[in-house]
Amino acid sequence: MIGPVHLLTLDDLPGCLALEIDRGWKADERKWRFLFALGTVYGAHDEAGDLAGAVVFTRYGDDLAAIGMMLVAARHGGRGLGRRIMTHVLAEAGGATVFLNATESGRPLYEKLGFEPVGATHTHAGYLAAPRREARSRPAEPGDLAAIRRLDAHVNGADRPRLVRLLPGFTEQLRVIEREGRITGYAGGWRNIDNVVIGPVIADDVDDAQALIGDIAAAVGGRVRIDLDAGHPRLIEWVAAHGLSLRAVEPVMVPGGRPLPGDRSRWFASLMQATG
Repeated sequence: MIGPVHLLTLDDLPGCLALEIDRGWKADERKWRFLFALGTVYGAHDEAGDLAGAVVFTRYGDDLAAIGMMLVAARHGGRGLGRRIMTHVLAEAGGATVFLNATESGRPLYEKLGFEPVGATHTHAGYLAAPRREARSRPAEPGDLAAIRRLDAHVNGADRPRLVRLLPGFTEQLRVIEREGRITGYAGGWRNIDNVVIGPVIADDVDDAQALIGDIAAAVGGRVRIDLDAGHPRLIEWVAAHGLSLRAVEPVMVPGGRPLPGDRSRWFASLMQATG
């Protein structure tokens, strides 16, 4: 018997890591700690007291919210737990536009709940061999955070103050492009289990996005991963031409197919799929 869906705390972190392993993912404790700090984690326990399923819900103001890390233990699959958890979270969202990246296994559930594709995420990974050149970006400074927050809010159509505030401590690299005293782009790079994830990436155009990505990859060295928005085919072609291999293409889904807010022409890559 599965108990009610309820709010989880860091005491449930071992259970969240166990769910990742159970589903064949690599358990990343640092990422989970970030998600607990940024958003709200819901789940349900089974009769043995073990975590049977979990999801991360991250609200950005009243109008936008992300759903990620939807996990149900294999032993409890096919019994409606995923639907119960998702229904609970959607009720919490109220009138906000809710978006998620759908895995192949999760998409049938999301479609039953009324989600429709509004785009796609192209995940690439490998060693980026971008042409060497003088860096066009610079490391972000504490005084840049207010400008980064304003830029991020404009491009995403929602203010994300907690996410921006957590970036300096979570990312290994946080860089900006500045022109005439104004920050026009920013990107981060954070280390997960086996590579550095480059994201978020927000920029005026593809050339600036390439500069941010190339500068971060050069600074960190080694393998990188990036989750690119499908709306920028030229950038997708560029990372593929410079050594990154396509790992997955997953739809971005929203209930009823509502358009995502903000200026998506300047939104190139997410921080992580769980958060947008």
